[in-house]
Amino acid sequence: MRKLLINSTALATVAGLAASASFADVSITATSEFALSDRESKVTASNGTFQTQASEVGMTFTNKTDNGITVSYNTQFTSAGTVAIDESALSISGGFGKVVLGQKDGAGGTYGIGAADLIAEQSGTGKTVSATISTGSDIVLGTNDNNKVAYHLPAMGGLTIGASFEDSGATASADTATDISSFGARYVTDLNGMAITLGVASATQETAVGSVDTTADNMGIKVVKGNISAIYASTSYTATGEERKSTGYSVSYNMGDGLILGAYSDTSEDSSDVGEKYSVSGFEAQYTLAAGLTAVVNVDNYDYDAPTSNAAGSDDGSLTKLTIKAAF
Repeated sequence: MRKLLINSTALATVAGLAASASFADVSITATSEFALSDRESKVTASNGTFQTQASEVGMTFTNKTDNGITVSYNTQFTSAGTVAIDESALSISGGFGKVVLGQKDGAGGTYGIGAADLIAEQSGTGKTVSATISTGSDIVLGTNDNNKVAYHLPAMGGLTIGASFEDSGATASADTATDISSFGARYVTDLNGMAITLGVASATQETAVGSVDTTADNMGIKVVKGNISAIYASTSYTATGEERKSTGYSVSYNMGDGLILGAYSDTSEDSSDVGEKYSVSGFEAQYTLAAGLTAVVNVDNYDYDAPTSNAAGSDDGSLTKLTIKAAF
């Protein structure tokens, strides 16, 4: 009798789960990559070979209501030494557009275009002794995965627009709030067989009264013609004691048979820190070994000039990296 009861309970549970699952589509994806890098640097602690590994598991649950509204929940777990939740957000979409609630990139990061967007593996070379210089042309404010409220308008032809707001939370004084508001837009069109995408993004973080708000802007253009793709992008970042401007480009060519070649360059200056400048250029080769399995080789050369006040912190060198990437 006990066994019959257990079996009956198990069957009822399975039936209940099946009934619940029938109302939602579930998607599970995973990626994992392992990299071996060789770095030549004037900074002794950064010189030599090293290994890195990063993995991510994503789950998306989607349900469409009887009145045509789509409700989705997405969460991503990452592991780069320790396991953590990278993103976790609820989205509600329909004819009114889409509302996203939770831990997700700001609108600026969604719509902005960075020069390295065509590149599979960004090395992160340089900036070994300084955090006061940008190393790319992506927007660098409001792209964290803190809780946000975002709204994306319905697409209007080739135009998409979105905005987001991140509340810093209650503080002892409203003057110390550090809320972040972000905006972005993209326009996609075709010109004589060329697919052109224009992207703009901006973000502002409030600071205490009497201080300069932190702001960031990005503008980029992507052009695709046949097997050739190219991007040009620029960005700026302004904060107390910081006035950074960066520009960059990337080009990629799909050779066929699983081989994609790319070249890229980024340059950044900080006019508030006299003499500070960073530049990097590199080459990339992606090769598909099998479905879902890719090998990527990057060769970068970089040069970092520290501020005149700390010229000893300058560095230049190169980094060669082999990355094996798997997608499931």
